Amino acid sequence: MDSALLVHRIHFAFTVTFHYLFPQLTMGLAPLIVVLKTLALRRNDDTYNQSARFWARIFGINFVMGVVTGIPMEFQFGTNWSHFSRFAGGVIGQTLGMEGMFAFFLESAFLGLFLYGEKRLSPRAHWWSAVAVFLGSWLSGFFIVATDAWMQHPVGYFTAADGSVQLSSFWQLVLNPWAWWQYAHNMSGAVITGSLVMASVGAFYLLWGKFQEHARIFVKVGVIAGLFFSVLQLFPTGDGQGRMISQNQPVTLAAMEALFVTQTGAPLVILGQPNVEERKIDNPLEVPDALSFLTYRAWKADVQGLDAFPKNLWPENIALLYYSYHIMVGLGTIFIAITLVAAFLLWRGKLFSARWMLWILMLALPFPYIANTAGWLTAELGRQPWLVYGLMRTADGYSKMVSAGNGMFTLLGFLGMYTVLGILFLFLVRREIEQGPLAEMSSHH
Repeated sequence: MDSALLVHRIHFAFTVTFHYLFPQLTMGLAPLIVVLKTLALRRNDDTYNQSARFWARIFGINFVMGVVTGIPMEFQFGTNWSHFSRFAGGVIGQTLGMEGMFAFFLESAFLGLFLYGEKRLSPRAHWWSAVAVFLGSWLSGFFIVATDAWMQHPVGYFTAADGSVQLSSFWQLVLNPWAWWQYAHNMSGAVITGSLVMASVGAFYLLWGKFQEHARIFVKVGVIAGLFFSVLQLFPTGDGQGRMISQNQPVTLAAMEALFVTQTGAPLVILGQPNVEERKIDNPLEVPDALSFLTYRAWKADVQGLDAFPKNLWPENIALLYYSYHIMVGLGTIFIAITLVAAFLLWRGKLFSARWMLWILMLALPFPYIANTAGWLTAELGRQPWLVYGLMRTADGYSKMVSAGNGMFTLLGFLGMYTVLGILFLFLVRREIEQGPLAEMSSHH
C-alpha cells in the first residue's frame, strides 16, 4: 500500500473513531432521557426530573464534543479524500448536508430549550423538547448511516459524463435496505452504550453511598433498556445485517469468519487465530455447521470461502477484520449475560444490595464503547478494498497531491488536540458525576 494512502486512512480512522465516542452516548441517552421525563410526568415525582436533568447535562457535554470533533471530518473529504469527493459528492452530499441541518438546527435548538427552558416551559412542553432532541439526534444518525450504507451498497445513482456518480433517486438512497439494517443495528448499539453508562453511574453512586434514590432509577432504567437492546442487537438487527453482507458482500463474510476454503456445512468459529499465510485458523473452537445455518438457514448450505474470489477483491487486513468482528460479537454476548443476571436480581428485589453485581455494572462502562468501535471497524475494514463497493477502490480515492509527510503532520496535530479535548471531556464529566443529580444548573440560581 502506498505510504500516503496508509497515512490518510489512519488519519480518517483516528478522527472518526474518536468522534464516534461522543454521538454514540448522545444517541443512546436521548431515548432514555425521554423515558425519565415520561416517568416524571406520569408519577409526578421530581426525582425523575432531577435524573433527566443530570443526564441532559452529560448529554450536553457529549454533544459539544461530538460537534467539535465532527466538523474536521467534513473537511477531510476535501483535504484527504478529494478524488472520492469529486467522484461521489453528488450522492453523499445530500445525506451529509441533511445531517448537518438536523443535527445542528433541530437537535441543538431543542437541546438549548431542554437544558435552559425548564422554568419557562410547562412540564408537557418540556417533555416535548426532550422528544425533539431524541428525534434530532436519531435523524442525524440516520443520515450518517445512510451515507455509509450507500458506500457499502450503492443504489439510486447514475454515472455522469465526467465519470462521477450522481443521484438519480433520493428515495432509493434513503430507503436503501442496507441502510435500514445498519441503522437499526447501529442505534441499538448506541442505546446499549447509553444504558450501560447510566447503570454504571447508578451502580457507582450505590457503592459510594450517595444519591441513593436517583442511583436506583439509573440502575433500573439502564438495566432494563440494556437487556432489551442487547437482545435486539443480536436478533433481529445483527442477524439482518449479517444476511445483507452474505447476500451482497460474500467475500467480506468469508474474511470476517476467516473462512479460507468454501465449505458445505461451514462451522462458526467461536475462538481461534486466523493464520492468513497458511490460510487456516490456529487453535479453533468451532460450532459445526452453524455458519451455514446462520447465513442461509440450512445446516448443510455451501458458504463461499475466500478461495472463491480473486485475491485482489479480498479485504486487505483479514486478521484485524476477523478480530474486530469477534470482539464485537463476544462483547455483545457478554452484555446479554450481564443485563440478564442484573434484570433477574432486579425482579427479585436484590439488585441494589448485591454489591458484586453493582461492581460488574460499574466496571462494564468502557466495554460498549469497545464493542461499538469494533463494529464500525468490521463494517469499514470489511468493505475494503473498496471505498464505494464495486465502484471505486480505496487506492483511487485519496488526495494524490497530499504527501505522506503532510498527512502525518496533521495527524500528529490532531492527536495532540484530541488528547487535550479528551482530558477536558473527562474532567467535565467527572465534575458532573461528583456534584450528582441534585446539583442545579448555574442558570437556575
